[in-house]
Amino acid sequence: MKTIDTSVIISTYNSPMWLQKVLWSFDQQTFKNFEVVIADDGSGQDTKNLIETMTTEVSYPIQHIWHEDNGFQKTIILNKATVAAKGDYLVYTDGDCMARADFLQVHINRREVGYFLSGGYFKLPMNISELISEEDIKTQRCFDINWLQSHGLKSSFKNNKITAKGVKQKLLNALTPTTATWNGHNASGFKKDIIAANGYDERMQYGGEDRELGERLFNAGIKAKQVRYSAICLHLDHERGYVKPEMIEKNKAIRATTKNENVTKTPFGINTLNTI
Repeated sequence: MKTIDTSVIISTYNSPMWLQKVLWSFDQQTFKNFEVVIADDGSGQDTKNLIETMTTEVSYPIQHIWHEDNGFQKTIILNKATVAAKGDYLVYTDGDCMARADFLQVHINRREVGYFLSGGYFKLPMNISELISEEDIKTQRCFDINWLQSHGLKSSFKNNKITAKGVKQKLLNALTPTTATWNGHNASGFKKDIIAANGYDERMQYGGEDRELGERLFNAGIKAKQVRYSAICLHLDHERGYVKPEMIEKNKAIRATTKNENVTKTPFGINTLNTI
């Protein structure tokens, strides 16, 4: 049996239609030696049924890591998925981010010991998010700027994320004012580095919980590479009804401590009583 090189960890919560599109997109990857680990923060039966079906239809293995719904506990389920991952290299993304066919190959080509990779996403409006079909993903036309604009996408500098190639792509990655941070929708690193940091801080809910992990990696001497204009994923639109101001404030305080005390390993991560 072939050893799995890379594990793609996909977070999800009760969005089976979007998750299906994401899983279809990973079936089109040019890099093949990977598994998908779904970090499911308490979705219902519809998501479980979808994953069971998709497991028989896609070319890569899927692990479904689930816990009961007890509010926003994404950090806890991500830690469980991280432990379950069989690959030495981990790519993190979300169940609403469809990966272009070269997405994983970019992460593999750019990975380097002592670094993590920082990518972004290209946000789609709701009408295009709903429109995209399995065939659109198989043919990759949904990643084509002309196809997107024919369905109402407006002109923007951000469209360079989809169109940039070669020298222009390298320049934009180098010159972007966006800091290279750990972004949960598009980031990758070596499993040993994530484990050394003790994974995500399980006290944290929505709002910078991924950035805080990256800040601990920086404190430990890990550097970041920018792949914003080369590792491309399309973000499917949705509401964010789970965001609460108190979550944001709590997370800001934890991040301040991480920065001020040069924390490299959270005591509230993988190795706590919260993680089974």
